[in-house]
Amino acid sequence: MKKLLGVMIFLLSYLFVFPAWSMMEPDRLVDKTVQEVLDIIGKDDKIGEDKERMLDLIENKILPHFNFTRMTSLAMGKHWSSAAPEQKNVLVEEFKTLLVRTYSNALTTYRDETVKVNPIRDLGNKADATVRTIVHQGGGKQPVPIDYSMEKGSDGWKVYDVTVAGVSLVTNYRGSFNSQIRKGGIDGLIKVLSDKNRSLEGK
Repeated sequence: MKKLLGVMIFLLSYLFVFPAWSMMEPDRLVDKTVQEVLDIIGKDDKIGEDKERMLDLIENKILPHFNFTRMTSLAMGKHWSSAAPEQKNVLVEEFKTLLVRTYSNALTTYRDETVKVNPIRDLGNKADATVRTIVHQGGGKQPVPIDYSMEKGSDGWKVYDVTVAGVSLVTNYRGSFNSQIRKGGIDGLIKVLSDKNRSLEGK
């Protein structure tokens, strides 16, 4: 799951390179980005050789197109409203860092996956949409569905959740977040996230 999620997050990274795409409808935006990036990373043999280069690429290309505040609030669930503003800011930064460091290694193993993006029917004036994709793997493996929950703001469409084979990223983290909050409160969760990020930093 981490590998596929890492690849799909990376595929959205090139939205930053093509700012005019940001006002496209979400399915067209994802499809155009996927096809462009698949071609690029398929030809770039050095993309996984330099960890700092990979992290820099993710931080500069991907992050502008994810709504990490909403992702964090959804992962926190009912506890989000009880967090102080400063705690919320720290939680968003720590969660963002965790996702970047956890999935950056997955990108180095990308090789032969292809992606089909399903068109959205009757989007109309909706400001919230799910872009459904299918990742076709090599080696006779089963295709994997990956869905992007996206919302439209003044600066275009942004992702606030990713669902891999029916498993929501936000929901998956909500369980562990709730467990940590029960043990040590919100500050306890912040410490756990911070410690985890420090442990991942050297890997």
